[in-house]
Amino acid sequence: MTYRVCFVCTGNICRSPMAEHVFRARVEEAGLGDAVEVDSAGTGGWHEGDGADPRTVAVLEENGYTSAHTARQFRASWFPALDLVIALDEGHLRELRRLARTPGEAAKVRLLRSYDPAAGNALDVPDPYYGGRQGFEECLEMAEAASAGLLAAIRAGLGETVRNADLDPAPRNADPGAARP
Repeated sequence: MTYRVCFVCTGNICRSPMAEHVFRARVEEAGLGDAVEVDSAGTGGWHEGDGADPRTVAVLEENGYTSAHTARQFRASWFPALDLVIALDEGHLRELRRLARTPGEAAKVRLLRSYDPAAGNALDVPDPYYGGRQGFEECLEMAEAASAGLLAAIRAGLGETVRNADLDPAPRNADPGAARP
């Protein structure tokens, strides 16, 4: 049984590919590479087919992560094949939940930083696209900080799936409103 996670930002060239590569590394380090599939997409298709922003690539590679990536747009038809859709900010969260066709699909959408107990109420990962390198480094730090909590939730969910085929990993700072398919 494979658990599928898709990270989603605006154009799928900065935040979501960064979170994808960071989380994939954590999954591999945990020995769950065969059990967890990690992917990313954007709410818009402006950059579909493009690689990640060069600043994203540079920050990932300088910190020991892979960076191969092709941008694509998230499709509502993917929801059934995904177990968790991770939004990078509140705008993405709202847009993804609007795309959801059922309450169950909407419940799959969570904010990345909701898995970081130190985030408090600051749950958005700011878009670094229009800024300098520091924004990309901050994005990496936020993705790394949330990855441990996300991995713990998925591990708990995987264990629960084995016991009773029900998977709903809840983030620590749960949103009250609520993989390549």
